[in-house]
Amino acid sequence: MDVFRNKILTWYNQNGRNFYWRRKSISKYQKVLVEVLLQRTKAETVAKLLPGFISSYPSWRSIANTELSALEDALKPFGLYRQRAKRLHSLSVEMVSRNGRLPRDYNSLIAIPMIGQYIAYSIMSVIHDQPYPMLDVNMARVLERYFGKRKKADIRYDPYLQELAFELVNIENSRQVNWAALDFAALICKARNPKCDECNLKNSCLYYLKE
Repeated sequence: MDVFRNKILTWYNQNGRNFYWRRKSISKYQKVLVEVLLQRTKAETVAKLLPGFISSYPSWRSIANTELSALEDALKPFGLYRQRAKRLHSLSVEMVSRNGRLPRDYNSLIAIPMIGQYIAYSIMSVIHDQPYPMLDVNMARVLERYFGKRKKADIRYDPYLQELAFELVNIENSRQVNWAALDFAALICKARNPKCDECNLKNSCLYYLKE
């Protein structure tokens, strides 16, 4: 794990993506909003559309006070707009009732309607600066290719993969290694046609060595 983590961070320091939402200065609302929009949508697409969406919906209250049909129209360019609009509207109503405050512990976060494991992990990492992995199918792909496949179909319930992911971020700069893994998955360790020849992990990667 030390070798994997160090090499992926070295790669990230030279090649990492510079997204607006990775700045410390943006609001907690925007940080959570981005994680909702990033689910099953390319980061580059979110980056392009996000400024316009935030201009129209600058707060939880602005979304909560919007008709669902209007929110669906605003979310069409992001894809999955009906499902996303319903989820985002429900979450916004809940956050307004909480005055925008987010619990600082995982169990309380996961209990909030419409916040699943990935969003809760992301909030713990990005907002609360705790060593939680932003574990999605992309991070899972990188970990599985390097260390070996999981046994369960759903990454949320696979103990092996969960343990690997938590071990990965068990360092001081856990947020950075999360972003490193996600960027590496998007640019090098792609789902299709991975760029193994450009990978600085290939000499110890199970996927590459089996090819």
